[in-house]
Amino acid sequence: MLKKAILDVLKVQPGEKLRLKDRDTGWAQTKELRELGKEEIRDRAQKLLDQSLAELTAAQELMYADDQYALLIVFQAMDAAGKDGTIKHVMSGVNPQGCQVFSFKKPSSEELDHNFLWRYMKSLPERGRIGIFNRSYYEDVLVVRVHPEVLDQQRLPPGKRGKSFWEARYEDINAFERHLVRNGTVVLKFFLNVSKSQQKRRFLERLERPDKHWKFSAADLAEREYWDDYMDAYERAITATSTEWAPWYVVPADHKWATRAIVADIISSTLVSLDLQFPKPTDEQLAQLAKARKRLLDEPDDRKK
Repeated sequence: MLKKAILDVLKVQPGEKLRLKDRDTGWAQTKELRELGKEEIRDRAQKLLDQSLAELTAAQELMYADDQYALLIVFQAMDAAGKDGTIKHVMSGVNPQGCQVFSFKKPSSEELDHNFLWRYMKSLPERGRIGIFNRSYYEDVLVVRVHPEVLDQQRLPPGKRGKSFWEARYEDINAFERHLVRNGTVVLKFFLNVSKSQQKRRFLERLERPDKHWKFSAADLAEREYWDDYMDAYERAITATSTEWAPWYVVPADHKWATRAIVADIISSTLVSLDLQFPKPTDEQLAQLAKARKRLLDEPDDRKK
């Protein structure tokens, strides 16, 4: 489990004003980590990942049996930050029957005829299941804020689209997440914090390797031109919506091994902290189980024939 000192660095406290320039995108998040060195930390990260995956496998089964909680995991990041790879590696040990991943594209005409949260509500995990949003309702205070012309497509009533408009959206998101938590959905939110220079290297890798050409989009390069605008939008959104009930974690994303270990640990530790239990059978159920066991034992054994 990650030390509290590291978690405190990663977690955005309620009311804290986030400054992404002050957040390290690499593996050395504390003085202790820097003193240990990269190779030692990488080795520890792999062990932490293996341990977290084992805990997550057991916790998922417990959550399904307990049937009180659901888990919603939100991933937000700039392009090439590693969302897909993180989801693939962190969730590799879970039962796919109890986990769903949703990646939201351009809203349909039907979705535009509803409020901006509607299409995400339809994809929320049920009790006992894990739901992952690869991008989410936060796009409506990120991409839409960077490209305000998108608001024209949302068929909103006339009105100003200034500071109060965005603050109202943050309030809607906070109220939505609080409603989810009050009703048993645990909400974890991860911003994978990749540096602009590392994004450039990953884009170049996609262009230079034929097996990665399919991952490159000219639109990704176009959005890179708005880097500073996106950083401002993320800072504002995360500052306004990191709450006690649905915290944000700013996860360093320049080294994929560090990203995956951190995310896996936070998810598994959160589930373990719920103190989930297998349901205890009632006296009537115990009697039925005993009756079923006796019936099976009384059946002839085919191997004796």
